[in-house]
Amino acid sequence: MKKLSSFLLPVLIIAVALGLFRFLKATKPEQPPPKVQERVWRVAVEAVKPQALAPELMLYGQVETPDLLKLTASANAWVERVGVRDGQLVTKGEVLIQLDPRDFEPRIDQARAEIAELKASIESENNRQQSDQLALEQEQQLLDLAGQSVERQQRLKTQKVGAEQSLDEAMQQQAQQALSVSNRKMSIADHPNRLRGLQAKLASAQARLDQLELEYERASLSAPYDGVIANVEVTAGDQVSRGEVLLMLYARSSLEVRARIPAPYQDEILAAMNAGKTLSASAQVAGAEVALRLGRLDGEAQASGIDGLFQVQSNADLLRIGQLLTLRLARGAQSDAVALPMAAVYGGERVYEIQTQPPETQTDGAKTGDEQQAEKPAEPTLRMRSVDIDMLGTRRGADGRELALVRSPELTAGDRVVITHLPNAIDGLRVEVVQ
Repeated sequence: MKKLSSFLLPVLIIAVALGLFRFLKATKPEQPPPKVQERVWRVAVEAVKPQALAPELMLYGQVETPDLLKLTASANAWVERVGVRDGQLVTKGEVLIQLDPRDFEPRIDQARAEIAELKASIESENNRQQSDQLALEQEQQLLDLAGQSVERQQRLKTQKVGAEQSLDEAMQQQAQQALSVSNRKMSIADHPNRLRGLQAKLASAQARLDQLELEYERASLSAPYDGVIANVEVTAGDQVSRGEVLLMLYARSSLEVRARIPAPYQDEILAAMNAGKTLSASAQVAGAEVALRLGRLDGEAQASGIDGLFQVQSNADLLRIGQLLTLRLARGAQSDAVALPMAAVYGGERVYEIQTQPPETQTDGAKTGDEQQAEKPAEPTLRMRSVDIDMLGTRRGADGRELALVRSPELTAGDRVVITHLPNAIDGLRVEVVQ
Protein backbone atom coordinates (compact mmCIF):
# COMPACT_ATOMS: atom_id res chain seq x y z
CA MET A 1 0.00 0.00 0.00
CA LYS A 2 2.73 2.28 0.84
CA LYS A 3 4.47 1.50 -2.42
CA LEU A 4 1.26 2.18 -4.38
CA SER A 5 0.78 5.62 -2.86
CA SER A 6 4.36 6.57 -3.61
CA PHE A 7 3.77 5.68 -7.29
CA LEU A 8 0.39 7.41 -7.70
CA LEU A 9 1.42 10.72 -6.16
CA PRO A 10 3.83 11.72 -8.92
CA VAL A 11 1.38 10.63 -11.60
CA LEU A 12 -1.35 12.71 -9.99
CA ILE A 13 0.89 15.77 -9.84
CA ILE A 14 1.76 15.40 -13.50
CA ALA A 15 -1.87 14.96 -14.47
CA VAL A 16 -2.91 18.04 -12.52
CA ALA A 17 -0.10 20.05 -14.13
CA LEU A 18 -1.14 18.95 -17.62
CA GLY A 19 -4.75 19.83 -16.94
CA LEU A 20 -3.79 23.25 -15.61
CA PHE A 21 -1.64 23.88 -18.72
CA ARG A 22 -4.49 22.93 -21.04
CA PHE A 23 -6.89 25.19 -19.11
CA LEU A 24 -4.55 28.15 -19.22
CA LYS A 25 -3.91 27.61 -22.96
CA ALA A 26 -7.63 27.43 -23.69
CA THR A 27 -8.45 30.58 -21.74
CA LYS A 28 -5.53 32.83 -22.93
CA PRO A 29 -6.52 36.07 -24.86
CA GLU A 30 -6.13 35.96 -28.66
CA GLN A 31 -3.93 38.66 -30.33
CA PRO A 32 -5.32 40.18 -33.57
CA PRO A 33 -3.10 39.59 -36.65
CA PRO A 34 -0.71 42.48 -37.42
CA LYS A 35 -1.96 44.98 -40.01
CA VAL A 36 0.33 45.73 -42.97
CA GLN A 37 0.62 49.53 -43.39
CA GLU A 38 1.42 50.90 -46.92
CA ARG A 39 4.14 53.56 -46.80
CA VAL A 40 3.03 57.07 -47.75
CA TRP A 41 5.54 59.51 -49.33
CA ARG A 42 5.23 63.18 -48.56
CA VAL A 43 5.57 65.31 -51.71
CA ALA A 44 5.04 68.89 -52.87
CA VAL A 45 2.97 69.60 -55.95
CA GLU A 46 2.46 72.45 -58.40
CA ALA A 47 -0.64 73.23 -60.42
CA VAL A 48 -0.33 73.06 -64.20
CA LYS A 49 -0.74 76.36 -66.07
CA PRO A 50 -0.28 75.91 -69.83
CA GLN A 51 0.72 79.14 -71.55
CA ALA A 52 2.90 80.54 -74.32
CA LEU A 53 6.46 80.62 -72.97
CA ALA A 54 9.84 81.15 -74.63
CA PRO A 55 12.53 78.61 -73.70
CA GLU A 56 16.02 79.95 -73.13
CA LEU A 57 19.22 78.67 -74.70
CA MET A 58 22.22 78.77 -72.38
CA LEU A 59 25.37 80.01 -74.14
CA TYR A 60 28.90 80.73 -73.03
CA GLY A 61 30.50 83.86 -74.41
CA GLN A 62 33.42 86.25 -74.10
CA VAL A 63 33.43 90.04 -74.09
CA GLU A 64 35.30 91.69 -76.96
CA THR A 65 35.22 94.81 -79.09
CA PRO A 66 35.76 95.40 -82.82
CA ASP A 67 37.00 98.93 -82.06
CA LEU A 68 40.06 98.28 -79.93
CA LEU A 69 42.16 101.42 -80.47
CA LYS A 70 45.93 100.98 -80.49
CA LEU A 71 47.77 104.26 -79.87
CA THR A 72 51.26 104.19 -81.39
CA ALA A 73 54.33 106.39 -81.31
CA SER A 74 54.35 108.99 -84.08
CA ALA A 75 58.16 109.00 -84.31
CA ASN A 76 61.30 107.70 -82.63
CA ALA A 77 61.32 109.34 -79.20
CA TRP A 78 61.64 108.87 -75.46
CA VAL A 79 58.59 108.53 -73.19
CA GLU A 80 58.45 111.51 -70.87
CA ARG A 81 55.31 110.68 -68.86
CA VAL A 82 52.63 107.96 -68.60
CA GLY A 83 49.46 109.23 -66.94
CA VAL A 84 47.23 106.14 -66.92
CA ARG A 85 47.19 102.51 -65.84
CA ASP A 86 45.48 99.34 -67.04
CA GLY A 87 41.71 99.34 -66.50
CA GLN A 88 41.52 103.06 -65.76
CA LEU A 89 38.50 105.01 -66.99
CA VAL A 90 39.46 108.06 -69.06
CA THR A 91 37.53 110.97 -70.53
CA LYS A 92 37.77 112.49 -73.98
CA GLY A 93 40.79 114.79 -74.34
CA GLU A 94 42.63 113.44 -71.30
CA VAL A 95 46.41 113.17 -71.84
CA LEU A 96 47.45 109.53 -71.64
CA ILE A 97 51.14 109.51 -72.66
CA GLN A 98 53.55 112.38 -73.29
CA LEU A 99 56.62 111.89 -75.51
CA ASP A 100 59.70 114.07 -75.01
CA PRO A 101 59.27 117.21 -77.21
CA ARG A 102 63.05 117.58 -77.57
CA ASP A 103 62.98 114.63 -79.97
CA PHE A 104 60.75 116.64 -82.33
CA GLU A 105 61.78 120.31 -82.09
CA PRO A 106 65.25 120.12 -83.83
CA ARG A 107 63.81 118.41 -86.88
CA ILE A 108 61.04 120.99 -87.09
CA ASP A 109 63.58 123.84 -86.90
CA GLN A 110 65.65 122.19 -89.64
CA ALA A 111 62.60 121.85 -91.90
CA ARG A 112 61.68 125.50 -91.33
CA ALA A 113 65.23 126.58 -92.22
CA GLU A 114 65.08 124.54 -95.41
CA ILE A 115 61.80 126.23 -96.33
CA ALA A 116 63.30 129.68 -95.70
CA GLU A 117 66.26 128.80 -97.93
CA LEU A 118 64.00 127.63 -100.75
CA LYS A 119 61.87 130.75 -100.52
CA ALA A 120 65.04 132.83 -100.83
CA SER A 121 66.09 130.78 -103.87
CA ILE A 122 62.73 131.42 -105.50
CA GLU A 123 63.02 135.13 -104.89
CA SER A 124 66.57 135.07 -106.30
CA GLU A 125 65.32 133.24 -109.39
CA ASN A 126 62.68 135.88 -109.97
CA ASN A 127 65.30 138.63 -109.64
CA ARG A 128 67.52 136.74 -112.06
CA GLN A 129 64.71 136.60 -114.57
CA GLN A 130 64.21 140.33 -114.41
CA SER A 131 67.98 140.91 -114.78
CA ASP A 132 68.16 138.55 -117.77
CA GLN A 133 65.37 140.37 -119.53
CA LEU A 134 67.15 143.74 -119.08
CA ALA A 135 70.50 142.29 -120.11
CA LEU A 136 68.95 140.71 -123.21
CA GLU A 137 68.00 144.15 -124.54
CA GLN A 138 71.54 145.45 -124.09
CA GLU A 139 73.15 142.35 -125.57
CA GLN A 140 70.81 142.55 -128.54
CA GLN A 141 72.01 146.14 -129.13
CA LEU A 142 75.62 144.97 -128.90
CA LEU A 143 74.86 142.25 -131.46
CA ASP A 144 73.43 144.84 -133.81
CA LEU A 145 76.56 146.97 -133.44
CA ALA A 146 78.77 143.95 -134.09
CA GLY A 147 76.79 143.25 -137.27
CA GLN A 148 77.28 146.84 -138.45
CA SER A 149 81.01 146.54 -137.73
CA VAL A 150 81.23 143.42 -139.91
CA GLU A 151 79.38 145.15 -142.75
CA ARG A 152 81.74 148.12 -142.53
CA GLN A 153 84.87 145.94 -142.65
CA GLN A 154 83.45 144.05 -145.62
CA ARG A 155 82.96 147.37 -147.55
CA LEU A 156 86.47 148.50 -146.70
CA LYS A 157 87.84 145.16 -147.88
CA THR A 158 85.89 145.47 -151.10
CA GLN A 159 87.37 148.95 -151.62
CA LYS A 160 90.73 147.39 -150.77
CA VAL A 161 91.36 149.80 -147.98
CA GLY A 162 90.64 147.44 -145.08
CA ALA A 163 92.74 144.60 -143.66
CA GLU A 164 91.64 140.97 -143.71
CA GLN A 165 92.46 140.67 -140.01
CA SER A 166 90.09 143.47 -139.07
CA LEU A 167 87.25 141.71 -140.89
CA ASP A 168 88.01 138.44 -139.05
CA GLU A 169 88.05 140.21 -135.71
CA ALA A 170 84.71 141.90 -136.43
CA MET A 171 83.14 138.62 -137.46
CA GLN A 172 84.50 136.88 -134.34
CA GLN A 173 83.09 139.59 -132.11
CA GLN A 174 79.72 139.29 -133.88
CA ALA A 175 79.67 135.51 -133.31
CA GLN A 176 80.53 135.86 -129.61
CA GLN A 177 77.81 138.47 -129.15
CA ALA A 178 75.28 136.25 -130.92
CA LEU A 179 76.22 133.39 -128.57
CA SER A 180 75.70 135.65 -125.55
CA VAL A 181 72.27 136.66 -126.85
CA SER A 182 71.36 133.01 -127.44
CA ASN A 183 72.47 131.99 -123.90
CA ARG A 184 70.51 134.86 -122.41
CA LYS A 185 67.37 133.85 -124.27
CA MET A 186 67.83 130.24 -123.20
CA SER A 187 68.21 131.36 -119.60
CA ILE A 188 65.02 133.41 -119.85
CA ALA A 189 63.17 130.51 -121.49
CA ASP A 190 64.36 128.06 -118.80
CA HIS A 191 63.16 130.31 -115.99
CA PRO A 192 59.71 128.62 -115.62
CA ASN A 193 61.37 125.19 -115.30
CA ARG A 194 63.83 126.40 -112.68
CA LEU A 195 61.01 128.14 -110.85
CA ARG A 196 58.83 125.02 -110.88
CA GLY A 197 61.74 122.94 -109.57
CA LEU A 198 62.28 125.32 -106.67
CA GLN A 199 58.56 125.47 -105.94
CA ALA A 200 58.41 121.66 -105.93
CA LYS A 201 61.27 121.51 -103.45
CA LEU A 202 59.50 124.14 -101.37
CA ALA A 203 56.26 122.11 -101.41
CA SER A 204 58.18 118.99 -100.42
CA ALA A 205 59.88 120.84 -97.58
CA GLN A 206 56.53 122.27 -96.49
CA ALA A 207 54.98 118.79 -96.52
CA ARG A 208 57.83 117.47 -94.43
CA LEU A 209 57.36 120.37 -91.99
CA ASP A 210 53.64 119.61 -91.78
CA GLN A 211 54.45 115.97 -91.11
CA LEU A 212 56.94 116.83 -88.41
CA GLU A 213 54.52 119.27 -86.80
CA LEU A 214 51.81 116.58 -86.89
CA GLU A 215 54.20 114.12 -85.27
CA TYR A 216 54.98 116.74 -82.65
CA GLU A 217 51.27 117.33 -82.10
CA ARG A 218 50.81 113.59 -81.63
CA ALA A 219 53.66 113.44 -79.15
CA SER A 220 50.95 114.17 -76.61
CA LEU A 221 48.61 111.15 -76.87
CA SER A 222 45.09 112.05 -75.72
CA ALA A 223 41.93 109.98 -75.40
CA PRO A 224 39.74 110.46 -78.52
CA TYR A 225 36.63 109.47 -76.53
CA ASP A 226 35.50 108.30 -73.11
CA GLY A 227 36.80 104.79 -72.63
CA VAL A 228 38.73 102.19 -70.68
CA ILE A 229 42.48 101.56 -70.85
CA ALA A 230 42.95 97.96 -71.95
CA ASN A 231 46.73 97.70 -71.73
CA VAL A 232 49.67 100.07 -71.18
CA GLU A 233 52.82 98.80 -72.92
CA VAL A 234 55.41 101.41 -71.84
CA THR A 235 56.57 103.39 -68.86
CA ALA A 236 58.33 106.72 -68.41
CA GLY A 237 61.91 106.60 -69.70
CA ASP A 238 61.32 103.98 -72.40
CA GLN A 239 62.67 104.64 -75.88
CA VAL A 240 60.07 103.87 -78.55
CA SER A 241 60.17 103.72 -82.32
CA ARG A 242 57.72 104.95 -84.93
CA GLY A 243 54.59 102.76 -85.07
CA GLU A 244 55.26 100.99 -81.76
CA VAL A 245 52.08 100.34 -79.74
CA LEU A 246 52.08 102.35 -76.52
CA LEU A 247 48.64 101.52 -75.11
CA MET A 248 45.22 100.16 -76.09
CA LEU A 249 41.90 101.84 -75.45
CA TYR A 250 38.26 100.99 -76.09
CA ALA A 251 34.88 102.63 -75.61
CA ARG A 252 32.40 100.79 -73.41
CA SER A 253 29.68 101.48 -75.97
CA SER A 254 31.57 99.32 -78.49
CA LEU A 255 31.63 96.20 -76.31
CA GLU A 256 29.94 93.05 -77.57
CA VAL A 257 29.80 89.42 -76.51
CA ARG A 258 30.81 86.57 -78.81
CA ALA A 259 29.06 83.28 -77.99
CA ARG A 260 28.91 80.00 -79.90
CA ILE A 261 25.39 78.99 -80.94
CA PRO A 262 25.25 75.16 -81.14
CA ALA A 263 24.61 73.64 -84.55
CA PRO A 264 21.19 72.09 -83.63
CA TYR A 265 19.82 75.60 -82.97
CA GLN A 266 21.54 77.34 -85.87
CA ASP A 267 18.66 77.04 -88.36
CA GLU A 268 16.15 78.25 -85.78
CA ILE A 269 18.22 81.36 -84.97
CA LEU A 270 18.86 82.11 -88.66
CA ALA A 271 15.16 81.83 -89.46
CA ALA A 272 14.26 84.18 -86.60
CA MET A 273 16.83 86.77 -87.71
CA ASN A 274 15.74 86.57 -91.35
CA ALA A 275 12.17 87.16 -90.19
CA GLY A 276 13.28 90.38 -88.47
CA LYS A 277 12.68 89.13 -84.94
CA THR A 278 14.59 90.64 -82.04
CA LEU A 279 16.48 87.97 -80.14
CA SER A 280 17.17 89.12 -76.60
CA ALA A 281 19.60 87.62 -74.11
CA SER A 282 20.79 88.37 -70.60
CA ALA A 283 23.70 87.62 -68.31
CA GLN A 284 24.29 88.01 -64.60
CA VAL A 285 27.36 90.09 -63.68
CA ALA A 286 28.14 91.18 -60.11
CA GLY A 287 24.55 90.60 -59.07
CA ALA A 288 23.14 92.78 -61.86
CA GLU A 289 21.53 91.78 -65.12
CA VAL A 290 23.23 92.78 -68.36
CA ALA A 291 20.75 93.02 -71.24
CA LEU A 292 22.00 91.87 -74.64
CA ARG A 293 20.65 91.65 -78.18
CA LEU A 294 21.83 89.37 -80.97
CA GLY A 295 23.12 91.82 -83.57
CA ARG A 296 24.72 89.59 -86.19
CA LEU A 297 26.24 86.19 -86.86
CA ASP A 298 29.87 85.52 -87.64
CA GLY A 299 30.82 85.22 -91.30
CA GLU A 300 32.27 81.73 -90.80
CA ALA A 301 30.49 78.73 -89.29
CA GLN A 302 32.10 75.72 -87.64
CA ALA A 303 30.96 72.11 -87.34
CA SER A 304 29.95 72.78 -83.73
CA GLY A 305 27.90 75.86 -84.60
CA ILE A 306 28.26 79.53 -85.43
CA ASP A 307 29.35 82.50 -83.32
CA GLY A 308 26.74 85.10 -82.48
CA LEU A 309 27.74 88.71 -81.74
CA PHE A 310 25.56 90.18 -79.00
CA GLN A 311 25.31 93.94 -78.51
CA VAL A 312 25.29 95.23 -74.93
CA GLN A 313 22.09 97.11 -74.10
CA SER A 314 22.63 97.92 -70.41
CA ASN A 315 25.23 97.90 -67.62
CA ALA A 316 28.16 97.99 -70.04
CA ASP A 317 30.25 99.48 -67.22
CA LEU A 318 30.30 96.03 -65.56
CA LEU A 319 32.06 94.41 -68.52
CA ARG A 320 35.72 94.19 -69.50
CA ILE A 321 37.41 92.74 -72.57
CA GLY A 322 38.08 89.01 -72.20
CA GLN A 323 35.44 88.52 -69.50
CA LEU A 324 33.57 85.20 -69.68
CA LEU A 325 29.78 85.29 -69.42
CA THR A 326 26.94 82.81 -69.26
CA LEU A 327 24.16 84.02 -71.55
CA ARG A 328 20.50 83.08 -71.70
CA LEU A 329 19.12 83.56 -75.19
CA ALA A 330 15.33 83.73 -75.45
CA ARG A 331 14.07 81.52 -78.26
CA GLY A 332 10.68 81.61 -79.95
CA ALA A 333 7.59 81.28 -77.72
CA GLN A 334 6.04 77.78 -77.48
CA SER A 335 2.30 77.35 -77.04
CA ASP A 336 0.80 75.18 -74.25
CA ALA A 337 4.11 75.13 -72.42
CA VAL A 338 4.19 74.27 -68.72
CA ALA A 339 6.97 75.63 -66.51
CA LEU A 340 8.05 73.19 -63.80
CA PRO A 341 11.03 72.95 -61.45
CA MET A 342 13.82 70.79 -62.81
CA ALA A 343 13.27 68.28 -59.97
CA ALA A 344 9.84 67.44 -61.42
CA VAL A 345 11.30 66.00 -64.65
CA TYR A 346 12.58 62.43 -64.77
CA GLY A 347 15.01 61.53 -67.54
CA GLY A 348 13.85 64.46 -69.64
CA GLU A 349 10.85 62.43 -70.79
CA ARG A 350 8.23 62.16 -68.04
CA VAL A 351 6.70 63.80 -65.00
CA TYR A 352 4.32 62.48 -62.35
CA GLU A 353 0.90 63.90 -61.63
CA ILE A 354 -1.32 63.26 -58.62
CA GLN A 355 -4.22 60.88 -59.23
CA THR A 356 -7.01 60.57 -56.66
CA GLN A 357 -8.47 57.09 -56.17
CA PRO A 358 -11.96 56.60 -54.67
CA PRO A 359 -12.09 55.63 -50.97
CA GLU A 360 -12.11 51.93 -50.07
CA THR A 361 -13.68 50.13 -47.07
CA GLN A 362 -11.16 49.13 -44.43
CA THR A 363 -11.62 46.96 -41.32
CA ASP A 364 -10.33 47.23 -37.80
CA GLY A 365 -10.06 43.46 -37.37
CA ALA A 366 -11.59 41.25 -34.62
CA LYS A 367 -11.79 42.86 -31.21
CA THR A 368 -12.75 39.57 -29.48
CA GLY A 369 -13.31 36.08 -30.63
CA ASP A 370 -17.14 36.47 -30.60
CA GLU A 371 -17.56 40.02 -32.00
CA GLN A 372 -18.20 40.70 -35.66
CA GLN A 373 -15.79 42.90 -37.64
CA ALA A 374 -16.77 46.58 -37.65
CA GLU A 375 -16.47 48.57 -40.87
CA LYS A 376 -15.59 52.27 -41.31
CA PRO A 377 -15.18 54.51 -44.45
CA ALA A 378 -11.58 55.24 -45.69
CA GLU A 379 -10.20 58.53 -47.02
CA PRO A 380 -9.41 58.99 -50.76
CA THR A 381 -5.97 57.68 -51.77
CA LEU A 382 -3.46 59.86 -53.65
CA ARG A 383 -1.15 58.05 -56.04
CA MET A 384 1.43 59.07 -58.63
CA ARG A 385 0.84 58.55 -62.35
CA SER A 386 3.57 59.01 -64.97
CA VAL A 387 2.93 61.36 -67.90
CA ASP A 388 5.09 61.36 -71.03
CA ILE A 389 6.25 64.86 -72.02
CA ASP A 390 8.13 66.73 -74.72
CA MET A 391 11.05 68.70 -73.30
CA LEU A 392 10.92 72.16 -74.90
CA GLY A 393 13.89 73.67 -73.07
CA THR A 394 14.59 75.60 -69.92
CA ARG A 395 14.19 79.14 -68.67
CA ARG A 396 14.82 81.12 -65.54
CA GLY A 397 11.86 81.96 -63.35
CA ALA A 398 11.11 85.29 -61.72
CA ASP A 399 12.71 84.02 -58.50
CA GLY A 400 15.88 82.96 -60.32
CA ARG A 401 15.12 79.23 -60.28
CA GLU A 402 15.88 77.06 -63.28
CA LEU A 403 12.59 75.87 -64.77
CA ALA A 404 11.93 73.15 -67.32
CA LEU A 405 9.46 73.91 -70.10
CA VAL A 406 7.45 70.78 -71.00
CA ARG A 407 4.39 70.01 -73.06
CA SER A 408 2.01 67.05 -73.06
CA PRO A 409 -1.57 66.53 -74.25
CA GLU A 410 -2.22 64.70 -70.96
CA LEU A 411 -1.49 67.81 -68.88
CA THR A 412 -4.39 70.22 -68.54
CA ALA A 413 -4.88 73.34 -66.49
CA GLY A 414 -5.29 72.56 -62.83
CA ASP A 415 -3.55 69.19 -62.84
CA ARG A 416 -1.15 68.75 -59.95
CA VAL A 417 2.40 67.68 -60.81
CA VAL A 418 4.80 66.28 -58.22
CA ILE A 419 7.79 68.62 -57.87
CA THR A 420 9.56 66.64 -55.14
CA HIS A 421 12.15 64.41 -56.79
CA LEU A 422 11.79 60.82 -55.54
CA PRO A 423 14.53 58.33 -56.43
CA ASN A 424 12.02 55.46 -56.33
CA ALA A 425 9.22 57.17 -58.26
CA ILE A 426 6.94 54.66 -59.99
CA ASP A 427 3.34 54.50 -61.13
CA GLY A 428 0.91 53.92 -58.25
CA LEU A 429 3.22 55.14 -55.50
CA ARG A 430 1.07 56.41 -52.65
CA VAL A 431 1.79 59.98 -51.60
CA GLU A 432 0.64 62.72 -49.28
CA VAL A 433 0.61 66.33 -50.45
CA VAL A 434 2.40 68.87 -48.26
CA GLN A 435 3.05 72.53 -48.69
